Amino acid sequence: MGKITVERNIGGIEGLCIIIPEKHGDSRGFFIETYNEKDMREAGLCHTFVQDNHSMSGKGVLRGLHLQKEHPQLKLIRIVRGTVFDVAVDLRKDSKTFGKWYGDIFTEEDGRQLLIPKGFAHGYLVLSDTAEICYKCDEFYCPGDELGIAWDDPDIGIEWPLPNDTPLILSEKDKGWKMLKETAL
Repeated sequence: MGKITVERNIGGIEGLCIIIPEKHGDSRGFFIETYNEKDMREAGLCHTFVQDNHSMSGKGVLRGLHLQKEHPQLKLIRIVRGTVFDVAVDLRKDSKTFGKWYGDIFTEEDGRQLLIPKGFAHGYLVLSDTAEICYKCDEFYCPGDELGIAWDDPDIGIEWPLPNDTPLILSEKDKGWKMLKETAL
């Protein structure tokens, strides 16, 4: 039943994709297939997912920038509730776009999903009162393998849409990440 549209190499970054599932709506609401392996394979996206994650955060929460070093994860991100500014940073050592970032506002209404390849750091800022994010991973999370980059690294230069009337909320771990040039990838 489902069909998807795939926008490839978003922001000029090879492998970074936006997936747009077909949405069926009427006066009762809507129906959407959020994932269909057959449609993904037909689009040339042949990934096997092993873990689903669900995160809820309040307005002003910034999570990231996170990645796994030895067990990198490809992620398929979707917003279940609310609005977030979602960011992916290319940290693949052999990439022509190493250090380049892509960020955009994603909402529950637009239904767009972000497919982030292995070797990228990921983070997001919650813009609505609350937001829930679900994402599929193609590798299991390994607690001792987590790595991060400072969210405000000037060499990366992410243009976060920081709300003027809302304090920024970061975990202690996210406050402690170093700049990219100080991080051993």
